[in-house]
Amino acid sequence: MKENKQRTNGRWKLLAVIAVCTAPVIASYFTYYVLKPQSRTNYGTLLDPSAYPIPATLGTAALDGKPVALDAYKGKWIMLSVDGADCGDACRKKLYEMRQLRLTQGKDMDRIERVWLIPDAQPVETMLMREYDGTRMLRVKPDAVRAWLPVDGGTVPADHLYMIDPLGNLMMRFPKDADPNKIKKDIVKLLKASRIG
Repeated sequence: MKENKQRTNGRWKLLAVIAVCTAPVIASYFTYYVLKPQSRTNYGTLLDPSAYPIPATLGTAALDGKPVALDAYKGKWIMLSVDGADCGDACRKKLYEMRQLRLTQGKDMDRIERVWLIPDAQPVETMLMREYDGTRMLRVKPDAVRAWLPVDGGTVPADHLYMIDPLGNLMMRFPKDADPNKIKKDIVKLLKASRIG
């Protein structure tokens, strides 16, 4: 009788040890296969470049009407914004953030071009052009840009900032009302990963 009790206690202890040892393994499998945590470290949404090639139908042109293709900036990262020429508060905020994000890259800032695509024929305010000197302001066909740039549900291209890599591939979209500090971290990673030599 005493021997049976010891045997039962021994079995319970063995089961407790097995449970303690296997719990982390079971928890990790549960987390990986059931909870499926996000493993990404980027803030912006990575896009499949092959799904969004720069269309030849964009019809981009400088403000003076001379054709300028986005390919003209190949070899550099392009930080891209889309807004009408009237450029309300949200547009001005994006232009300001684009300028500041480029400046915060220090010695790497020359690897970034800022491009503002303007999908209308309205005049751009002279003071705005001076304030954001260095931003490439290009007219674009509105239908072509809407068909090209992917958006989050319930948004339009004007709600986002985009990044195009030095090979001309659209590769990242930042969310509406994006946090500039988080965008900066993504840009630092992109520039570091694409540095040659």
